[in-house]
Amino acid sequence: MEVSVKTPSSDGEWTVVLPSKGRQGRRRKPKPKVHQEEEQQPWKSDDLEVDPQRQARLKQKMEISMKKIETSEFYTAFLEQLKSPEVSDQIRLVLGTDTQLQMVMYGIGSIESYESPRFQLSIAILLKREFDWVGDSIEVFDPVLSATESSYLESLGCTVLSVNEQARREALKPTLFFMPHCEANLYCNLLEANWRTDRLCRIALFGNSFQMYEEQVSFDPEVISATKRIIAAQRITSEFAIETVSEDYFAAFHDSSWHFFSSGIDSELPLFVSEEF
Repeated sequence: MEVSVKTPSSDGEWTVVLPSKGRQGRRRKPKPKVHQEEEQQPWKSDDLEVDPQRQARLKQKMEISMKKIETSEFYTAFLEQLKSPEVSDQIRLVLGTDTQLQMVMYGIGSIESYESPRFQLSIAILLKREFDWVGDSIEVFDPVLSATESSYLESLGCTVLSVNEQARREALKPTLFFMPHCEANLYCNLLEANWRTDRLCRIALFGNSFQMYEEQVSFDPEVISATKRIIAAQRITSEFAIETVSEDYFAAFHDSSWHFFSSGIDSELPLFVSEEF
């Protein structure tokens, strides 16, 4: 089923992935087709063997991606935005009395097969190196990850989750959710799991532009249902769009934004919760 609301993909198209059976997406990598009622499930890669030769090649690919990102105008602009008062003030609000944000990456895709996921991972690793407010360990999950990829991620100091959380992680402490080009239902799952003032204010989210969802929503009831919580969250979201600067990074980061959620929403949030999602 094709719909008119779209989310970014590496081929430049936008697609809202609805949790319907049998739908074949046109994204650069497979994503979990999550029904709202699904629970978190233990996960193990279908590919159980770590291949040392593949891992060595992956390491070389990642080193190339890291160097390319680190020396790019795109990364310079990315850092300048994060260090700007308007964004750094938002990060301080999320931190509160804590000193670090736990980083969680959902939907990274196959870093062995595609350049865009390698660029996205490179940014996450570089953020950890650049800012002391990023936690020491990055938690990562995508059901497409192979044993070889998981082993390499762990060598970088990442933790590959053993449970498919369906992006329903409760922000019990300040958390940076790094979710570039994830599917719409994963953002909705994250918001639903944290739909209370003392949790939303602990979240920094890097991912698809919520404003873009709102601008492109159609009158299709199924599309509206798939994005309803995102649209509702727009009323309490401070969004800062990034600049891709170069075509080299368009596929990996186009229409991506930083999102922060207002802490002064006590009178508004119950109205949203009472709506039927």
